[in-house]
Amino acid sequence: MQEDLSEKPYRTIEGDVKLGLLLLCDHAQNRVPEDLHTLGLRPEDLHRHIAFDLGAEGVTRFLAEMLGAPAVISQFSRLLIDPNRGLDDPTLIMEVADGLVVPGNVRLSAEAREERLDRFYRPYDAAIGRAVDAGIEAGKPPVILSLHSFTQAWKGHPRPWHASVLWDKDPRVPLPLLEKLGTIPDAVIGDNEPYSGQLKGDTLYRHATSRGLAHALIEVRQDLILGEEGQAEWAAHLARAVSDVLQSAEGLHRIETHGSHTGD
Repeated sequence: MQEDLSEKPYRTIEGDVKLGLLLLCDHAQNRVPEDLHTLGLRPEDLHRHIAFDLGAEGVTRFLAEMLGAPAVISQFSRLLIDPNRGLDDPTLIMEVADGLVVPGNVRLSAEAREERLDRFYRPYDAAIGRAVDAGIEAGKPPVILSLHSFTQAWKGHPRPWHASVLWDKDPRVPLPLLEKLGTIPDAVIGDNEPYSGQLKGDTLYRHATSRGLAHALIEVRQDLILGEEGQAEWAAHLARAVSDVLQSAEGLHRIETHGSHTGD
């Protein structure tokens, strides 16, 4: 049985806002509240990648500790509602996830959809907004990094990347970050692989692109971070790269409008 979500659907990690860095983890947890009855899925289905990004929360927590950075971490399964989607995205609440029908999402009423927005999506989104505001008010508009993970294979095809940087139009963080991550021995680093960072309405679009803040989405392959040892190892890789970028790249804390390849 999944843990009850009577508490707020996000957690925050305190950090130094004057560092100018904010970490996010959109798909940290696989929790579904008891009153939604695992959405009609078997318990083992909620331990698959369709329910959350395996290992991403651990990497985020280690990275926040290593850098002394604040973080906002979701506390609900993406199957309930995906906080990394825009309100008009058809995959906001998925009826089918990787070929598996999600009974609790099929023919969801408008009222039930609105309840999930109010219960999960909007509180998490508002918490991010407050964290961004805190950095701006402290005089250091934050670089926003969103941490995710991806499966080692898709439809039978292995994915060679150990980690990847996803981005849209703003190059301030992605380009130097790709360069720094490329120095990790024997690591294959993807550039907008296996997904594109050009997703209108996603978390970074709402809180970074639309506000002119430097940002990037970091993906790490799940088989590398299933345990604490791997999570700490990759957090250390990221900490070194991010620290170097923050110290050497220019204009990271300026508010600049770069727009989006999605059309806005």
